[in-house]
This record gives sequence, structure tokens and C-alpha cells, in this order.
Amino acid sequence: MSTAEKFDRLIPDQLKAELPSTVIGREIIVLEQTGSTNDAISRIVSRHGPSSVVEGFVVFAEHQTAGRGQYGNRWESTAGKGLWFSILLQPRIPLRHSGRLTIWAIETISDVIRKEFRLEPVIKFPNDVQLCGRKVAGVLVEMRAQENAPHLAVVGIGININQCRDDFPVGLQARAISFAMALGRQIDRQKFAVAILRNLDLTYREKFSNSVCSC
Repeated sequence: MSTAEKFDRLIPDQLKAELPSTVIGREIIVLEQTGSTNDAISRIVSRHGPSSVVEGFVVFAEHQTAGRGQYGNRWESTAGKGLWFSILLQPRIPLRHSGRLTIWAIETISDVIRKEFRLEPVIKFPNDVQLCGRKVAGVLVEMRAQENAPHLAVVGIGININQCRDDFPVGLQARAISFAMALGRQIDRQKFAVAILRNLDLTYREKFSNSVCSC
């Protein structure tokens, strides 16, 4: 049995069933392991072509071996204990405005944390969400230009869910936190994943669906 199998597993069909009529989450896959979900989704697009992959396609991984954050920093992705995923989007915004996607994602994540757990997260720009002064979530946005079509954006999100202190490397133990550590109990990852995707979908459509791209 792999490390991830010892924990609650993400089930893509069940996730999709909870997200009818959404853009984000209309297609979902869960990988057992990958380097990073941003790279995985980019490989899928390169292999099949942008037109064959629907907007809102989500790739989760139970474990990332080379997860990364801002400025190439490594993101520690303990198997089966967090949410590590990327979303393919086609926002009608110029490449220079990609920061709007980061702000949208971290604000939405913060709002869901407040609603679900009654915790008070703090946004640390440019791309982190903190609890108790320690990092609980991060966002990495990568955009690719397209001719005569909205640019592609891959929005990578990492959220610490059920780690204990010892799951983090020694150098990060004073700077990282999970919901389980903050609340003193384990969290249903599947349920939280649905809440995150549902709210990302709602706020994405509010903020970006009708944007006009002057690329």
C-alpha cells in the first residue's frame, strides 16, 4: 500500500458529481504521483493541443515530487495530506495582468477557510495564505500566449490539510502550518476540495468570464 492510500483518497467522479454546471471542475483527474501538477497539465495540453482540453480542467496529485512555489522555491507536498492541484483556464486578460489570477485565487481560498473553519487567514502577497503567521496555502500562476484566442493560464494551488509538524522538513516547521494543526483535528480532503473548486468557479466567472482581452 502506498503512503497516499493510508489516507482518504480523492475520487474524481465524486468530485465532478458535486460540481454540476461549473466551468472549473467540469473535467477532473487525480494522479497518484507527479513532479508538479502545473507541469502535468502543461504536458497534457502540449500532447493533445489547447483546443482539445476544456477550460476548467483540473489535475490533482496525491503526491508531488517536485512541487514548486514562487521564484522556483520548492513546495513540500506530503502524500495524501494536502490538496495539490492545477486548473487550466482561458481568462480574457493580457499576459501582463496575470497577477489578477493570483489575487483571485488567494482571496477565494481565504474566504473558503473563513466559511469552512471560522479561522482568520492572512494574505501575504504576492501569493501566500497564512494562519498564525505560518504558510498554509500558496498559488503559482503560469500563462502562455496564444494567437487569435484567449491566453492559456495554469493556476497551481497547494493547500496544507492534514500534516502534523513532523511532516514538514525541519527548516519549514516554524514557517508552515496545516488545518489539522490549527484545528486539532483531521479534515475531510474530498469535502474541502469540493468547497474550494465550487467557490473558485463562482468567483472566476464573476471576475473573468466577461473580461475583454486587449492583448
